[in-house]
Amino acid sequence: MKPTPSEKVAIIGISHRLPGEERGDFWDLLLRGEDLVTEVAGDRWAKDTYLHPNKSEPGRAYTFASGSVGDIFGFDAAFFGVSPREAAQMDPQQRLLLELAWEAFEKAGIKPSSWRGSNAGVFVGISTTDNTYLSIDDLAAVDSTSATGNTLSIAANRLSYFFDLHGPSMSVDTACSSSLVAFHQACQAIRSGEA
Repeated sequence: MKPTPSEKVAIIGISHRLPGEERGDFWDLLLRGEDLVTEVAGDRWAKDTYLHPNKSEPGRAYTFASGSVGDIFGFDAAFFGVSPREAAQMDPQQRLLLELAWEAFEKAGIKPSSWRGSNAGVFVGISTTDNTYLSIDDLAAVDSTSATGNTLSIAANRLSYFFDLHGPSMSVDTACSSSLVAFHQACQAIRSGEA
């Protein structure tokens, strides 16, 4: 039965990574009103080299405030059917997306395989290609997995492929509003019966 435009859409599973958060303690942090922004870890950048009080100084930083989500390399590539070679090239956004999608299914109490072959849609709000910029320094490392691991459109398609979902699959990049626009598109697809 196709829902009508007036029917509600419910979020039944959610997962996230926030700066400074250990898994599962979001509500405690929220209730305490904690600021999750910290400083860039000392092993990432030589602060003394880049720090400059003048905002307009080229190639320098005047702040090291950071919203780091911690270790992004603890990805179980084999679990998600990703070769070690591709995992090494893969944008951390895609790694996190796979993990978070799996967790969202778990938190909803849904067995992911129960959706296999369905017309479930995947709508991902995603922006920036920082990982691609980092690889420019080593063009010898660029190979066929660089494109699939770093193209924003592949992020949603990777989820559709892994979970065998046959509905619409799209990555939405509208900068800061990407997630909200992707959510809107998902609601429209549900209401129209497309997903």
